[in-house]
Amino acid sequence: MMWSLSVCLLSFLTLMILSLSAVVTGFIFIMYDLVYFIEWEVLSLNSGNIVMTFLFDWMSLIFMGFVLFISSLVIFYSDEYMAGDLSINRFIILVLMFVLSMMFLIISPNLISILLGWDGLGLVSYLLVIYYQNVKSFNAGMLTALSNRIGDVALLMAIAWMLNFGSWNYIFYLDCAKESLEMSIICSLVILAAMTKSAQIPFSSWLPAAMAAPTPVSALVHSSTLVTAGVYLLIRFNALLAGTSQGSFLLLFAGLTMFMAGLGANFEFDLKKIIALSTLSQLGLMMSILAMGFPKLAFFHLLTHALFKALLFMCAGAIIHNMKDSQDIRFMGGLTIQMPLTSMCFNLSNLALCGAPFLAGFYSKDLILEIVSLSYMNYFSFILYFFSTGLTVCYSLRLVYYSMSGDFNVSGLHPLQDEGWVMLRGMLPLSLMAVLGGVMLSWVLFPTPSMICLPLFLKTLALSVSILGGWVGYELSQSKLSYSFWTMRNQFLTSFFGSMWFLPFLSTYGVTLTPLSIGGKSLKSFDHGWSEYLGAQGLYQFFSLNASVTQKWQNNDLKTYLMSFILWVMILLFLTLL
Repeated sequence: MMWSLSVCLLSFLTLMILSLSAVVTGFIFIMYDLVYFIEWEVLSLNSGNIVMTFLFDWMSLIFMGFVLFISSLVIFYSDEYMAGDLSINRFIILVLMFVLSMMFLIISPNLISILLGWDGLGLVSYLLVIYYQNVKSFNAGMLTALSNRIGDVALLMAIAWMLNFGSWNYIFYLDCAKESLEMSIICSLVILAAMTKSAQIPFSSWLPAAMAAPTPVSALVHSSTLVTAGVYLLIRFNALLAGTSQGSFLLLFAGLTMFMAGLGANFEFDLKKIIALSTLSQLGLMMSILAMGFPKLAFFHLLTHALFKALLFMCAGAIIHNMKDSQDIRFMGGLTIQMPLTSMCFNLSNLALCGAPFLAGFYSKDLILEIVSLSYMNYFSFILYFFSTGLTVCYSLRLVYYSMSGDFNVSGLHPLQDEGWVMLRGMLPLSLMAVLGGVMLSWVLFPTPSMICLPLFLKTLALSVSILGGWVGYELSQSKLSYSFWTMRNQFLTSFFGSMWFLPFLSTYGVTLTPLSIGGKSLKSFDHGWSEYLGAQGLYQFFSLNASVTQKWQNNDLKTYLMSFILWVMILLFLTLL
């Protein structure tokens, strides 16, 4: 146990020092407008070179710093949360491998090295999702892995298409080959890969299923690592997106994802799944603003979202830990009295998620919605943006109402308290960043304030929609009639909205189960059947039969010679008679 404690503390201190160094270096790179492109020759054989390339600019350094900062606090938090686990060292090593894969992805300007980090994320996420070793975890892990494999194949095809350019360093070709057919095909493949990794429709079902992983992993995955990998990749490829048909396609699907996730969270009672669906909604927001041609805004929201979403998951983990592993929000209530510090952090992160003024989420979300109001935008996308913002506040207030207000809803006596001082120490630095992170990043990323002139109605629309959404969420939570109305009288609508528009069913049976069963049948009939009969096994039987015949000749058996002599004589007689 002492060794595991030292592993956690050592990992925490190392990652924290690295994160501070990366963030400070990133700020210096912004000030002096620096970009370092480093090539490391791994192996040179005759005229062939194997070269590893790294891209260090303000974006990669700041994102690395944020990932390392959040992962250091998650590892520190895990020391108490996973204290009952006998193999906590294996858990910490898996988390470190996860972070290392993300680092590879962030600093790679090369599709080959991106694939190294991309596949590393997919493999380690599978290992972490199945960490608890039960049937639910195995099913969730398989769904996660198979959904992400589609994106891996798309990335491999993009690598094959990049051969037309003579190098896999895509960063050199984005501007000069923007209009070429090859680059548009590569852009489409990269969008497909990013949609699978960032769980956009129709690949959304794996993200709530991945909640089978331990809560510290969820805090890391849903804030700054796995699900943001697709958004980050598209930020790098943003030169190919704006004003193209691929950008319009991405805008539509990202908007629908945002709307679908916000609607689904209002019908969910599992604490972790509500937060997972809120992540999905925010990913849709990032993807949609990215498709409109504002990569810097998408990156800004990516960073602020990482801060409060990691805090939200860590608070949820502390609540679940104290509730003796119960995740149903209907069993909670009155947590503000029994767990005041955790409740404070939880409410703070919820307000930041809703875009409450002057918290981290406000600076990015409000700016995004104002830019949307200012841009050329069709009514459908405009309604999706603002309706989804209202739904965010609606499910957030519903979550707070069920978990924080009223009386404790478990009949048994559970002594709840803020006893986890290690977990609280992991959460408090993120609470500070959830308050100050947005304004500090806005000073650094946008040193010249954006002057957005809009009519009063549009200027206050985001705030009005948020207040309206909060009021609707409170009324629906408070009214028992609405619950019985929705569940009993509209069962189809409830199951449709509450199950993410039947996407888990379609993904399981349509995308994974049917191809797997077809693959099993083809394996049985072709690989283990006809191809064996006509291939290796058939050849083996043919040659073994011939070998047995020739072996009899080589044994100098008199009977064999006599029989063959008689046979030859009969053949000759037959031929002479003819």
